[in-house]
Amino acid sequence: MLLALAACAQSPQRPASPKVLNSSLGTFPVGSTAETTPSVAPQVVSPVADTAEGAASAAAIVPADPAPALAPTATEVTPGTDSPPPPGPTQVAGLDPAQYADLFDRMRAGFRLEDGEEHHVVDQELHWYVSNPDYLQRAFGRADLYLYHIVTELERRGMPLELALLPVVESAFEPYAYSRARASGLWQFIPGTGSKYGLKQDWWYDGRRDIVESTRAVDMNRAAGRPVDFWDLWLPRETRAYVPKLLAMKRLVLDPEGFGLAFSPIPNQPYFTRVSTQGQVNLRIAAEIAGISPDELYELNPAFHRWATDPGGPHFMLLPVNAADVFADNITQLSADQRLGVAHYTVHRGDSLATVALKFHTSVNVLRELNDMPAGSIAVGDDLRVPGAMTDLPAKVVLAAARVDGHGRGRSSRAHVQVVRRGDSLWTIARRTGVNVNTLAVMNGLQPDDPLRAGQRIKLSTDTGGRVHRRHIEYTVRDGDTPSLIARLFQCSVPQLLAWNGLSARSHLHAGQKLRIHLTSHHS
Repeated sequence: MLLALAACAQSPQRPASPKVLNSSLGTFPVGSTAETTPSVAPQVVSPVADTAEGAASAAAIVPADPAPALAPTATEVTPGTDSPPPPGPTQVAGLDPAQYADLFDRMRAGFRLEDGEEHHVVDQELHWYVSNPDYLQRAFGRADLYLYHIVTELERRGMPLELALLPVVESAFEPYAYSRARASGLWQFIPGTGSKYGLKQDWWYDGRRDIVESTRAVDMNRAAGRPVDFWDLWLPRETRAYVPKLLAMKRLVLDPEGFGLAFSPIPNQPYFTRVSTQGQVNLRIAAEIAGISPDELYELNPAFHRWATDPGGPHFMLLPVNAADVFADNITQLSADQRLGVAHYTVHRGDSLATVALKFHTSVNVLRELNDMPAGSIAVGDDLRVPGAMTDLPAKVVLAAARVDGHGRGRSSRAHVQVVRRGDSLWTIARRTGVNVNTLAVMNGLQPDDPLRAGQRIKLSTDTGGRVHRRHIEYTVRDGDTPSLIARLFQCSVPQLLAWNGLSARSHLHAGQKLRIHLTSHHS
């Protein structure tokens, strides 16, 4: 994808003033009923208008308001240090970003790609965006949290600032977006590509959704070499569609008024900063001591798809700038058990990890992680750490975890054999695939601690069927949600969603409404 975009890059010549576009499309006011073109609609699998509370209104596509005043620049906050490290460079080609109160103006000054005005396919994509202002409102409502960081990183690397708009095309700025190809995050990395560029993916954490790490990986994904003309390249159909979409979005952002739209300003200031967690931390407790809602914490830290951060790191999280100091002060006051919200349980006769997990509404995997016991059984009198602050997770987080655990996949799409990689054990394979380690051992005639050899084939199930497990979760409707958007997020059909909730095709959703969602998985 970025190879194709690099082919469009020009020398950094910037217009003195915004360019007025002359398009054969004419102008379309907000709410236009102009016919859409589904064949060129943005290919986003699961965009929804579910953002941190209050963020969506800040960047909605509405008549523009005066730009808010700038706040102090954010820097990384590390508990126990006297002063934060100096900020990195954010300047590009003689431009001072601080002169722009509106982040959109700062972006426009760094646009460097061809407009593609002579290509009809770009006009088609532009027509679609202009005819669907609700899509843009949802995307830029979510972008308010992330866009400053993305623009700053692109400037630091001397990359065209149009690339900051790529998540509009890739994911509609939905960090939990997930495609049929298992691509995830703002930049839609598939698992293999994420691993190639150093994005950690395990039971606790998926770096493809990490706002900072995935943006760093985008720069690594840039191809070097002699530029060629994109329009003369042979490219797969899906890849070929992305560049016209991006160029159309660039033209729209360059002159929204020319198309009857107005983008409300996004403050040219950091929304979040990175803070040390001092180790593993319960995310609900982290939200409480930072003074923010759990939903906002998960929106800023979508890579963590469990109730706590990854015990193996990264031991950092993103927090709103105005909450960072409070969190940094409070986290130093908590012990390791208090940070996790764990309780202690003494093992009794007849207990097993499975029965203890059931008693505390958790899983065997969590108990093993909390007690640093990748294999083996428990004995009477053992002192076990058990989660004591487990609460319901946001629906999007539940779904992200379910995908790791094997939920939501059809029978034919789940692998039934795992080829052992160098350094693998039954425990690491169990965590990677979501299959219980003891089940793996029994199916393969092994003990949980038996060594494995590279290239060995491990069965993950006994057949292509297996028992069906169903789980029900509750989703709270947000402004801008539609049945089709919610169905995409949870990978069900609109008729299924309506039937589960006693709704009809004529029913209207409203913010705050509770919807019942059914998740189905197949277990061997």
